Amino acid sequence: MMSLSQLYGLEAGLILGQGAQWRMSISVVTTSCKILDQKAVKKGPAHFMGFLMGMVESTLRTLCAAIYQDACSVNASLASGTTALAALITGRSLLVANAGDCRAVICCRGKAIEMSRDHKPSCNREKMRIEASGGYVDDGYLNGLLNVARAIGDWHMEGLKACDGLGPLSAEPEVMVRNLTEEDEFMIIGCDGIWDVFRSQNAVDFARRRLQEHNDPVACCKDLVDEAIKRKSGDNLSVVVVCFNSRAPPVLTVPRPRVQRSISAEGLRELQGFLDSLAEAN
Repeated sequence: MMSLSQLYGLEAGLILGQGAQWRMSISVVTTSCKILDQKAVKKGPAHFMGFLMGMVESTLRTLCAAIYQDACSVNASLASGTTALAALITGRSLLVANAGDCRAVICCRGKAIEMSRDHKPSCNREKMRIEASGGYVDDGYLNGLLNVARAIGDWHMEGLKACDGLGPLSAEPEVMVRNLTEEDEFMIIGCDGIWDVFRSQNAVDFARRRLQEHNDPVACCKDLVDEAIKRKSGDNLSVVVVCFNSRAPPVLTVPRPRVQRSISAEGLRELQGFLDSLAEAN
């Protein structure tokens, strides 16, 4: 039996939104990772990716339970909650699990590709889920109280965390998968304070220019936060930049299309006449 990290060299990252102030042991994450033997791996890529998605979801669920126990041991009415986004890379496969309004965006040769959906109560899919589980949306707020449809915590809100975390306020993460290619340059993971003032493509354009200047993902994170402050972001600012290549993003050149121009015989005669008149005038 071998652990996933031994078999595949997994890399993972987690970003939390505002309110993540609980004390948690790192064992919460490590103990949530299952063990997969080599026979299971041989069942094929589809089986393995299904396992990974289940593992990511299980990790966030375990975090949710740990936060619940820790928070309630201090104050059962604690009014804290957080959104969360986790990204995991194994080989060329990327999995992103999101619960809330954090966002992950890939830069694919300059083009922004979103790897998560913002879980806002006003989103049609989330609104349908909320209403089906007994909740309602009032002026864009879940039960008139929260402006996110999925989150970890907020147990002070009676009835919202029902059905094993699948109530109107759900802690269930949504998972997206992508096979990375040579054209995928980097990924931005940020909380809602970043995306309040950056569109996905705008953030990719900004980060790409900065990486071309200094090729430093840590400095790029600071650049994004500083720019968000300049743009008057009114929320907390957390961001991670993950580069898929050690080289800076290349400068893109857009080829100019060849335009074939033609002129009619009549047009040629008119042009010749105009040139002749100029010659006579001189």
